[in-house]
Amino acid sequence: MKHCYKIEKVINQSYSGVMLREFLKKEIRVSRRALSAIKYKGGKLLIDGEERTVRHILKAGERLTIVFPPEAHSAFLKSEEQPLAIVYEDHELLVVNKPAGIPVIPSHQYPQGTLANFLLAYFEKQNLASTVHIINRLDRNTSGLMLVAKNRFSHERFFKMQKNKEVHRRYLTFVSGEVKNDAGTIDAPIGRREGSVIERQVDWIDGRRSITHYQVLKRFPDRTLVLVQLQTGRTHQIRVHFSSIGHPLLGDDLYGGPMEKISRQALHSFELSFVHPFTDQLIHLHAAYPPDMARLADTSLVLEKL
Repeated sequence: MKHCYKIEKVINQSYSGVMLREFLKKEIRVSRRALSAIKYKGGKLLIDGEERTVRHILKAGERLTIVFPPEAHSAFLKSEEQPLAIVYEDHELLVVNKPAGIPVIPSHQYPQGTLANFLLAYFEKQNLASTVHIINRLDRNTSGLMLVAKNRFSHERFFKMQKNKEVHRRYLTFVSGEVKNDAGTIDAPIGRREGSVIERQVDWIDGRRSITHYQVLKRFPDRTLVLVQLQTGRTHQIRVHFSSIGHPLLGDDLYGGPMEKISRQALHSFELSFVHPFTDQLIHLHAAYPPDMARLADTSLVLEKL
């Protein structure tokens, strides 16, 4: 039998005499949508093991159990067992270090062999009654840390956090040529290139504002190792921005990057940090760049100090 996501709380004195609906709204921050799903799609609100409605008046010492309804996954998403490089995991989420070459979600071009397929199999092995909720996507040929919610309620929290820029990511990349400035900001709007469903470009007329901050870590005769932080999150933002200033990413044939030293864009999501919305703990994770990028480095970087 699959396990539905649950939250358990003991009611303290400050909420004694308060209606359960108010406790759920203020203390647990359950949305109306989630409450509706609990009511109509198989969830439960239990007080000391007995089912109650949101009109129940709370007493100090009572134990509340919120049972969220089971989640159905898309019929197009099939589970596929494949090892996952899990960097962090708890009741609500996991962080995986995605290899380059793996698409994140199924598409017409890649109906199978995606990270979502592998995650679904992992959830099924844990008997979780939930589907896959990707918080931050990476391009197929970008490697690194990705945040995944293990249930719809956690996804709702992280979606708001990401919208409020409370989930922080930094990237390492090798760009072609020697970047002259030690640090800088690229502020140039990005839009879809006409005639292409994939390619983006700097578009000063119809593009959306896009901001990329960078710091040079090391220069080589033909390339530069750069630390990148995004202020906005547009599709292909790092790739488009560095190409627009004459320094396309190594291996990025879509945007003019040289292919001699690496066979995919040299871009790695190496750092992820956020305050856990359920525990208030600071989660700060790193993933060293993979072998194909390590060969370009000719140096050892202590990532935790960046």
